[in-house]
Amino acid sequence: MSDAIFKQPKAVYAVAFACVVSFMGIGLVDPILPALSQQLDATPSQVSLLFTSYLLVTAVAMLFTGWVSSRIGPKMTLITGLGLIVVFAALAGLSGSINGIVGFRAGWGLGNALFIATSLAVIVASATGGFAGAIVMYEAALGLGIAAGPLLGGLLGDISWRGPFFGVAVLMAIALLATVTLLDATPKPAHKTPLLAPIRALRHRSLLTMGITALLYNWGFFTMLGYAPYPMELGAVQLGFVFFAWGLLLAFFSITGAPWLQRRFGTAPSLYGALGAFAVLILLIGVFTDNRWAVIVCVIASGVVAGINNTLTTQAVMLVSPVERPVASAAYGFVRFIGGGLAPFAAGKMVDHWNIHVPFVVGAVAVLLGVLVLTTGHRPLARADAEMAATPHGGADEVAGEVADEFGGAPDAIDYEHSRT
Repeated sequence: MSDAIFKQPKAVYAVAFACVVSFMGIGLVDPILPALSQQLDATPSQVSLLFTSYLLVTAVAMLFTGWVSSRIGPKMTLITGLGLIVVFAALAGLSGSINGIVGFRAGWGLGNALFIATSLAVIVASATGGFAGAIVMYEAALGLGIAAGPLLGGLLGDISWRGPFFGVAVLMAIALLATVTLLDATPKPAHKTPLLAPIRALRHRSLLTMGITALLYNWGFFTMLGYAPYPMELGAVQLGFVFFAWGLLLAFFSITGAPWLQRRFGTAPSLYGALGAFAVLILLIGVFTDNRWAVIVCVIASGVVAGINNTLTTQAVMLVSPVERPVASAAYGFVRFIGGGLAPFAAGKMVDHWNIHVPFVVGAVAVLLGVLVLTTGHRPLARADAEMAATPHGGADEVAGEVADEFGGAPDAIDYEHSRT
């Protein structure tokens, strides 16, 4: 079966390659944050807006991706997203000011939201081997992209801070050309998604509880991504290798550790432990910020629990959500990415007013608050775990799908696969 999974049409590999490059964008800028601060005469708080603009636009765009793709079809949504990434990544590389880069990163976030929301659905539509094979391809792209992004950013950033932006533009242009030429037209969804459906979904307490938990977790997660590079005082290549190790652990434990913990202990207990461990690591960074090696070790180790948290929080949303999967994913993505977008901005203000220790301590407190919020939804999670355990089929595909759905792609793909069977 493993050999068959990788015997796919060229179109599948074209989209999978685009997924790798898209996922690179998560950690691509980390190694060049100090260089941007120095060479563009910008404060760390100004540089942190690269995350804020990217993630806030992604958050808002998540509300509309289902509405768009249900009207123009997955392939056109995919091409539109790829085209926007190419244009705005290139413009970021050409920019001469931090404000310009921040603005172009916002456009990049819009393109990324459109692309990621439909990429897995397109792979499922084109792949052989069904949903399971598509998930393997998608997760492989996800893991490779998350791990390789910081490394590529460090290597290209060592030449120039513009290098990572131009690198993404070139790679995405290749992916865009391959997608246009190799991918056949994909059918439009059977029904159109209402524009306000994700907002209405947040009226459901279980979905809102999981969204707020993820928002608080992402506050700590993106505080670490946005500010941990500074106290390390490393060059771009060295930072690239640090976050490469972090990305490898994150990808590995997303795919292997999270499902094992869920089966062994259940979703809620596993999340309590993983979120608690993540809070401790961020707190240690805040306490030992002046110790370079302590920060490096904590950042790399956080990849383990971050991978587990990413998958399990997304899985939990789909387990307890009372609305259809694409709508739940859009609503959840909107709430959680708001936390990721605001955290680096708030961290910058804290550094400006106090010192660099404070945002990490606040990030740790935010994650612990997320644990408290999650406890209010313990019963629905326990009930959903029991129902999933009693239904062996579906359980496998659905849980595997949550790994991919961490970035918004799985719900439409699962629905599409079910509609074919």
